[in-house]
Amino acid sequence: MEGIIVIKCGGSTMEQLPDTFFQAIAKLQGEGKPIVIVHGGGPAINGMLDKVQITPQFVDGLRVTCEDTLRVVEMVLCGSINKALVRRLTQAGAKAWGASGIDGQTLIAEKTTKPLGWVGEVKQADTTIPLAILGQGYVPVIAPLSVSADGSDAFNVNADIAAGAIAASLSAEKLVMVTDVPGILRPLSDGSKELVQETSADEIHQMIADGVITGGMIPKVQAALDALGQGVEQVVICRGTAEDILAVSAGEAVGTTVRMNVNQPQ
Repeated sequence: MEGIIVIKCGGSTMEQLPDTFFQAIAKLQGEGKPIVIVHGGGPAINGMLDKVQITPQFVDGLRVTCEDTLRVVEMVLCGSINKALVRRLTQAGAKAWGASGIDGQTLIAEKTTKPLGWVGEVKQADTTIPLAILGQGYVPVIAPLSVSADGSDAFNVNADIAAGAIAASLSAEKLVMVTDVPGILRPLSDGSKELVQETSADEIHQMIADGVITGGMIPKVQAALDALGQGVEQVVICRGTAEDILAVSAGEAVGTTVRMNVNQPQ
């Protein structure tokens, strides 16, 4: 299937997404544009962890997931967050179908060797379920849980990484990462910041080394580079307003566009 756009909605932005965002998705779907949504849910997970008295921990922007945390993550992401997104899409006139990376072994992972607990490193992304849902005329809404090859273990996966893996497996035209900032911001000498409108792999590695890209933006850009390396044409990091989504679909410049080579044509 050609022309797929994968949109990753961050947990910190979902409650702020206006109705017009979902209306834009419905408009694109009505025009025949295949859209896949992968979502996070960090604030909702943290809220539930607080209720059950588990203190969230992070390493380099990635959640440390003990067994108890994994149960909460699965409940929140596959349950309340996933279905809330499906409802809002339905209310906007779109047809949406909720799933997770566990369903149909869409995301097969192995437990990371990093000190992150039950976090998976994606080894394979299967297109069967997303393409089946798209083929029935629905927007797949995918929660970033993964499963071991033998199905015995579930793992948490950072939503940016999950979105990158799914976009790569689908050979997506674009991966759009919706966040709470307009894109990658570079500090200026006067203390202000400027938007990096276009960047490349080499520049991103340098910005990480220089401390320009930090925290939760690191997994975003790493997922972007992984997706580009596996055939995704371009990655856009932006706020995800309705105007942004429609502009990205139309090929207009929005936020920060990441390509393997900044001289690559539109």
